[in-house]
Amino acid sequence: MKDRLMTLDELTHVSSWLTQDRIDAAILVAVNVIAALVILLIALSVSAWAKGRVTALSNRYKRLDDTLFSFLGNIVKYLILAIGVIFILNRFGIQTTSLAALIGAAGLAIGLALQGALSNLAAGVMIIMFRPFRQGDFIDAGSESGTVTEIQLFYVMLTTYDGIQVIMPNSDIWKSAITNYSANPTRMMDLTIGVAYNADLKKTQEVLEAVSSSDPRAMTDPAPVIRVKNLGDSSVDFTFRVWASTADYWSLRSEMIRKIKVEFDANGIGIPFPTRTLEVVEVPRIETAQARQETGTA
Repeated sequence: MKDRLMTLDELTHVSSWLTQDRIDAAILVAVNVIAALVILLIALSVSAWAKGRVTALSNRYKRLDDTLFSFLGNIVKYLILAIGVIFILNRFGIQTTSLAALIGAAGLAIGLALQGALSNLAAGVMIIMFRPFRQGDFIDAGSESGTVTEIQLFYVMLTTYDGIQVIMPNSDIWKSAITNYSANPTRMMDLTIGVAYNADLKKTQEVLEAVSSSDPRAMTDPAPVIRVKNLGDSSVDFTFRVWASTADYWSLRSEMIRKIKVEFDANGIGIPFPTRTLEVVEVPRIETAQARQETGTA
């Protein structure tokens, strides 16, 4: 009977604690939790769908790099998730304005601590957005040059002509002049050819014009330009300019230089070596009194 009375007392205590206001509050919390879960699931689904749609645009626009669409897809994804988090916080009555101020202060502190990483990130965003070069291009940036093999938000990976891998921070690339040798479909070969002063300039002109048109990889539009450029110290210099596709540039350049040497030799056109003329001046001997005594002269 005593245990039963204690149980009744406990029930009475519980019933007195479980008021209508507390029941309503518990129901409200449960509803908010369920709503938050629904909002979170919707945000995750919509963000994944939006990222997939943006990334899929790379298949439609072949000329644009896949890295750009991947970057934009991540931005859209996290933006939708951030909006979902704001809705969830509003469901629980949290003021997002004060939270934004707290996040801003924390972001400032983190930014000061990670200045180098953030500068690389900012430079990576600029590189991805403005595309001064693409994967597969041969570039010269800062103190390094090579073929771009990978573009990331914090670094760019290059492979040099001799097979060495170079990882450059994006900030070092963005703050320096970037030379992209692969950006244009054609390139001009600009050579300076020196011949001896006693060479027949008309014949030299004809030989160089014949060489410029002897290879089908040399373009005719724009036409080759061959002109006397300068009267040097030991040679008459010709300008030899031929256009070629970027893919054929280096092989054609090497072949043109070889042909010029062969044709010059076949036509008796000399390529001078740097020369220097020395004049020996005899200085009169000045005899001193001591020297005259030693020689026995007065």
